[in-house]
Amino acid sequence: MTKLLIVNADDYGLTDGIARGILQAHRSGVVTSTSLIATGPAFAATTAWLDDAPDLAIGVHFAAVGEDRPLLSASEIPTLVDASGNFPLTWNGFLKRAARGAIDPADLRREFAAQLETVQALGRPITHADAHQHLHLWPLVRRVVIQLALENNIPAVRLPRYCGWTPTAVGVRSLRARTRLKLNRYGLAYTTDACGIDVAGHLDATRFAALMTRFVQHDRSSAELTVHPGADPDPDRARYAWGFDWVGELATLCDAQTRAIIERSGYWLGTYADLTMAPMDTLFEAPTATA
Repeated sequence: MTKLLIVNADDYGLTDGIARGILQAHRSGVVTSTSLIATGPAFAATTAWLDDAPDLAIGVHFAAVGEDRPLLSASEIPTLVDASGNFPLTWNGFLKRAARGAIDPADLRREFAAQLETVQALGRPITHADAHQHLHLWPLVRRVVIQLALENNIPAVRLPRYCGWTPTAVGVRSLRARTRLKLNRYGLAYTTDACGIDVAGHLDATRFAALMTRFVQHDRSSAELTVHPGADPDPDRARYAWGFDWVGELATLCDAQTRAIIERSGYWLGTYADLTMAPMDTLFEAPTATA
């Protein structure tokens, strides 16, 4: 088997139950990697648990949107927050402000640097970078993420794909193409496919099988599947009204049939560290203008 599949669980540190679900999906399922969100309320309490999961690769999940407050004060990053010191709740709110020039890149860099330093303090290699709500596809955010990746020897950046022809999908496709060009320019690795936006919070056996079929049909040499497992009980998860089925995703990721499908598809489970060790000509798609 020569094709690499990275199963990356987002939002480690958001809640106790999400952290427990990610660890269970790693130990008993197919999760190989996780992205840590330093602004998560459970980050400080749950990161010590990672000591018992040395083979779980970690990345940084930069946040400039969402329900949780930034690490820095409003006076340090005034253009990123409202009068109450809160981030915009969604990517849409952030992009509206960015489009009218209301976001100072220096503020974004300060906050992201603080988040990165918090993850680096764990003393583990950081294999990749991505962003909450995939915000790193946006040019202003992308520049900061690439700069921090290069300066801190983070070798890979997630390059997500959104299937379909909705306005959001078309926008993501265009941003993805431009991001790919930049990653190629600066020698940052990425998988040739990355799915998860379409099925976020609703990955079941049927959807998983369909995604693996797509990877095979398109002959993807490497792919990331972004997942969102979580364990019960977890009353803090009610704060995030996303409609996700965290527990259902956990069950899918721990199902023996899930691993069997991966093996039958000709993929092996690995991490972004494995991706960056592969021959360079197997990593990158041609830098075309569309995706």
